[in-house]
Amino acid sequence: MTDLPALRYEPIAVSSESTVVAEFTPEPAVVAAYQSEAQLEEAFIGQLVAQAYERLRITSEAELVANLRARLEALNAFTFTDEEWARFYRDELARDSDGIVEKTARIQENHIIAFRRDNRTTKNIALLDKRNIHNNVLQVLNQYEVDGAEAASRSTRYDVTILVNGLPLVHVELKRRGVPIREAFNQIGRYQRDSFWAGSGLFQYVQLFVISNGTQTKYYSNTTRERHIDESARTRGGRGKQTSNSFEFTSWWAAENNQPIEDLVGFTKTFFAKHTLLNILTKYCVFDTDRMLLVMRPYQIVATEKILQRIVTATNAKQLGKVEAGGYIWHTTGSGKTLTSFKTAQLASRMPEVDKVLFVVDRKDLDYQTMKEYNRFEEGAANGNTSTAVLTRQLGDPTKRIIVTTIQKLSVFVERHRQHPIYGQHVVVIFDECHRSQFGDMHAEITKAFRQYHLFGFTGTPIFAVNAASGGKVHLRTTEQAFGEKLHTYTIVDAIRDRNVLPFRIDYIDTIKAPPVITDKQVRAIDTEQALLAPERIAGVVEYIREHFDQKTQRHDTYDFRGRRVAGFNAIFATASIDAGRRYYNQFSWQQQSIPEAQRLKVAIVYSYAANEAESDSDLLPDEAMDTDRLDKVSRDFLEDAINDYNELFRTNFSTSGDGFQRYYVDLTQRIKNREIDLVIVVDMLLTGFDATTLNTLFVDKNLRQHGLIQAFSRTNRILNSVKAYGNIVSFRNLEEATNDAIALFGDKDARGIVVLKPFADYYGDYQALVDRLLTEFPPGEALFGEQAENAFIALYGDILRLRNILTAFDEFAGNEIVPEGVLQDYQSRYVDLYAERRERTKVDKEAITEDVVFEIELVKSVEVGVDYVLMLVRSYNDGRGKDLKAGKEITASITRALDSSITLRSKKDLIEAFVASIAVSADVDEEWRRFIAERKAEELAEIIERESLKPEETRAFMAAAFRDGSVQTGGTAIGRLLPPMPRFGAGAAAHYVEKRTAVLDALLAYFERFSGLG
Repeated sequence: MTDLPALRYEPIAVSSESTVVAEFTPEPAVVAAYQSEAQLEEAFIGQLVAQAYERLRITSEAELVANLRARLEALNAFTFTDEEWARFYRDELARDSDGIVEKTARIQENHIIAFRRDNRTTKNIALLDKRNIHNNVLQVLNQYEVDGAEAASRSTRYDVTILVNGLPLVHVELKRRGVPIREAFNQIGRYQRDSFWAGSGLFQYVQLFVISNGTQTKYYSNTTRERHIDESARTRGGRGKQTSNSFEFTSWWAAENNQPIEDLVGFTKTFFAKHTLLNILTKYCVFDTDRMLLVMRPYQIVATEKILQRIVTATNAKQLGKVEAGGYIWHTTGSGKTLTSFKTAQLASRMPEVDKVLFVVDRKDLDYQTMKEYNRFEEGAANGNTSTAVLTRQLGDPTKRIIVTTIQKLSVFVERHRQHPIYGQHVVVIFDECHRSQFGDMHAEITKAFRQYHLFGFTGTPIFAVNAASGGKVHLRTTEQAFGEKLHTYTIVDAIRDRNVLPFRIDYIDTIKAPPVITDKQVRAIDTEQALLAPERIAGVVEYIREHFDQKTQRHDTYDFRGRRVAGFNAIFATASIDAGRRYYNQFSWQQQSIPEAQRLKVAIVYSYAANEAESDSDLLPDEAMDTDRLDKVSRDFLEDAINDYNELFRTNFSTSGDGFQRYYVDLTQRIKNREIDLVIVVDMLLTGFDATTLNTLFVDKNLRQHGLIQAFSRTNRILNSVKAYGNIVSFRNLEEATNDAIALFGDKDARGIVVLKPFADYYGDYQALVDRLLTEFPPGEALFGEQAENAFIALYGDILRLRNILTAFDEFAGNEIVPEGVLQDYQSRYVDLYAERRERTKVDKEAITEDVVFEIELVKSVEVGVDYVLMLVRSYNDGRGKDLKAGKEITASITRALDSSITLRSKKDLIEAFVASIAVSADVDEEWRRFIAERKAEELAEIIERESLKPEETRAFMAAAFRDGSVQTGGTAIGRLLPPMPRFGAGAAAHYVEKRTAVLDALLAYFERFSGLG
């Protein structure tokens, strides 16, 4: 009998309804002629109808509510009495006190409502069927008209809305081809301000938004929309807490192979396939404990489903405990791995055959951070453990379905408990950063002890056969050998193309001159390191960082962050050893002694014991313990002193003893994320697994390669807003070859042009050409005539703003800006004037006047001058008044130019000009300014109180709270408590109340905007 190889049976199909299509072949473009927005809309609806959506033609809220009742009755096989429906609708679906957050919670968390009937029995009413998604009915509605807060002339027509069981859960905003889709995003923002809340507020149930111009299509969650409203219109109310120019957080849809599906036709075929849309709404959204709705991206959904499918198929094939039962996910660093792993763990833990899900990390700092992230998604969903004893209890508790632990604790558990029921239970083990945890005895011990397990790994930098050898050593196995086959890939090239992470901009700074015949590879590493630690070089590196810090971290640019205005970003400085880190910390302290404290960089340092403290030949960054006991005395004493410096700076009380160091680490990382620390010096800590969106720069004085290099660089490239355009790397070592090799390994050989920004000359050449066009087509001082010329200027100046945002980080740009600052401010004044004019016209018309241009207002705000700069000019004017008439006129012209070019100072212009005119020659400018603003602030609020007949004390307290919190509270009943007594019932009473409330709110918002930031 012939010996045959063992056969491995695979199912023909796990599911015919994967949420994301395996691959997509776009159809040839059929739109040859001009297509209006109305034609695009009809074609889109026709496609939905062909995909079995029911088209609904209704024009009133009464019809919308009647349809909702019919759909819910059909879903629940139940008929409301008229009285029951009125009560259910009023008390459960359309409560006056509910807003977007409450309605999102109802869809995501509380979609089954226990309703008490008239006969006092209780009936569970489901808004959605999340178990069998095909029981839900999808309808499409277009051009639905709703009245806003003001007269009927302000009514708004919505493009296309998808109803699920009668509730509007998806809204689609369309613009004609050629119009930027950002304008569709802005249009939805206007709906939020003016009308989504109107009537019964049913449109506040919208969970997802889709924006398209036919050619490009994106989607995002309702809280992304709300972030945009909170930030772009903080002075018009809202919480103002979040941090993003949220258009940056809109997502592309794609196939399983990461091929983007941008065209509306292809997007509709895939994203709006009924099972796909319903899966996204019911499974692949996460409503976190911050009450933010996160919608997963296609590659995250694919990874989750691949793991869930492997659990099912491996269980059926009786492969538990074998490498075939698992696999690994290669998703690049920064692409949202924690959300993917959380959703995977959550869904796996709900599978009836699975007893427990372990999420395993390999460092205590990651353990803490991952627990915090998991608990952000769902409080108590993950059970962290502070000790092996706690882990032992959790593993024996059947109610603890998801456990986050470290590989070290799990290894100790296995060593101490050779016999435990968990080993025979059906366990899903998910490893974080599996390129690290797959090696050594711990991994082998764990996989040997557990018998009925699936092993899955997430990594941004896997081990392949080609890079299994490192520093002359051969690793035991590749990622595939340790975890099983690769289940899905999303590389750094994919992420940068999709704008889910930023590209890198790299400077290589030559700090040591060696004979041309000698290279680092020919000199023993220890000798090279000794040369690199020379005091002169240390001083030179610190001097360079200090001189270029504002430039590299964009400290001259400002943006809204967590309810406050901050300048620029912050940085990490990675050093080769603890010794090097100490020397650099001392040098920063010494060099900053001679400058005023307010101008000093806030510098911190963090390190701990690592098994190989000296520079390692490995391409993996070594593990560091979270305790300091094994540090040598010199290193520990130094760290104690540095933590004392930190305590003095922030009035804290940390140390290297007991849990003092871990508390220091937690506090430090939080202050980095809050942009309260300027620069943190590290050896290996924070270079993996640490995310802070405000970090944009990594200074490097250590040898990095492959995994370690990509991991360290990736600390800088998290998206935040349009001001942060790239991750900035400043290397004091020659890492160019290592960088190219790492990018080729983890992207592909052609990836460098995508992952790393182009050289200065490429951008500068484009900048020169644009500036030449600006000066030629729109000469300084000449007026613009006609909307076509205005649109051309807006587009051209926006292009220049985007390029300048990139160029300012290049050393070569200083002194080569071409356009003098004053001329640039004049151009910016014109740009801001056009923006203000078109906003006013938009308020009058229900649609935006301008569709074909997008204003780069965030970039304008980032470089505009502030009150401090203007007061400095006022001081100069006051000091020289009467001495040099010409100089005085130049300063007043500079003040006017600065005010005109600033969006935030325009509403304050008359205040500042009145102050300049009133101030005495000998006066203290700062003191007079504070007195002047206090008086005007009180006077103008008193005028509003008198004009609107408001309650004085309540109004003053209300506005004091607004200035304290950074925003005006527009929701709830707060505004109503300021109003004079008014009838709420009777003919026209409700409309009159709404009109009065709106007028008062507008007046207080304008007042807030006028005086915010002035002291």
